[in-house]
Amino acid sequence: MITHPSRHCAVELQALPSRIGQVRRIVSAQLRYWHLDPLIDRAALGVTELLTNVHRHAQPDKTCTVEIELLLDHLVVSVHDHDPRLPVAGDISDVAATATCGRGLAMVAAVSESWGVRAEGDAGKVVWFMLAAPEPAPAPAPTEVVAMPASARPARRVGVGSEKPAHRFVSEVELPVDEHRSQHAPARSAVAG
Repeated sequence: MITHPSRHCAVELQALPSRIGQVRRIVSAQLRYWHLDPLIDRAALGVTELLTNVHRHAQPDKTCTVEIELLLDHLVVSVHDHDPRLPVAGDISDVAATATCGRGLAMVAAVSESWGVRAEGDAGKVVWFMLAAPEPAPAPAPTEVVAMPASARPARRVGVGSEKPAHRFVSEVELPVDEHRSQHAPARSAVAG
């Protein structure tokens, strides 16, 4: 039974370093919502690489749209930008060991089932990659409910005084007092900010 034949999420943004982290978190949260946790790391890495390419190379602006779509048995992640120039996936063996760029599309290819580029003329291009979606967990088998006849039910015990409470509460606790410490210390949070 197919319950959701297609699920779609889109985010429009400026591909700036601070925004790339936000989109990575949005993609991760959306995949958790769709119960696709096994895809989070690969999808986040792939979308980070594609958005970094937009940030570094796209002209005339850095505006782009990230889309994730679940189509039955696979997830498609795509980034549309307004630059009509297509990316060139070079040979990774040609990239110097100390280079800080040149590996992005090779990484996308390594973590995905497939990837590609679709030219859209003056509207720019779409770079996409696909991940195989994990099989959904099987639904639990329906449980058959059988009514028990009244004669087979255990008798209820009412008013039995020998039962002990599950928890005991102490009404007064004496704590040692440190004379050198203020009695009213300010509350502090363990969470920064």
